[in-house]
Amino acid sequence: MRFFVVSNTPKKFVLSKLSLGRLEDVNPDLVKVVKRAIEITQQDFLVVEGVRSKEQCYINYGKGRTAAQCTIKGVPASYAQPKLAKVTWLNNPLSSKHVTGKAVDLVPYPVDWNDLSKFDQVAKAMFAAAKELDVSIRWGADWDNDGNYREKGEYDSPHFEL
Repeated sequence: MRFFVVSNTPKKFVLSKLSLGRLEDVNPDLVKVVKRAIEITQQDFLVVEGVRSKEQCYINYGKGRTAAQCTIKGVPASYAQPKLAKVTWLNNPLSSKHVTGKAVDLVPYPVDWNDLSKFDQVAKAMFAAAKELDVSIRWGADWDNDGNYREKGEYDSPHFEL
């Protein structure tokens, strides 16, 4: 006869070394929120990006844009990739809060880009942690903070910023 122990204790998650490394140079308040969120979340997640380099900004901006569009914004034409889907809607390619360490991108683990409910669980933990730590954050799936997710171009579910 086999006995199975069923635990009602929720899983505890921790940030991987890779995720911790991606938090280097990120604003300390935002790092505290991410670290607290992983402790209280019901959905494991990983940090995919913290501080973004100038080159990465150019790569992102070039996606979905022509050489002429890039040049107008000061992005070298060599970064233009008009056949790819546009990944950023920033008017200024270097204005992302990732550049200054005031933003992070988090994705549920294991990664499933189509299961938005998992992104919502990460957001729930981030907002709970931010409230607990008295840090004001904004989520890319609710830019206007009205509680209605993914409306009017609010599709950046991994993104959180101060």
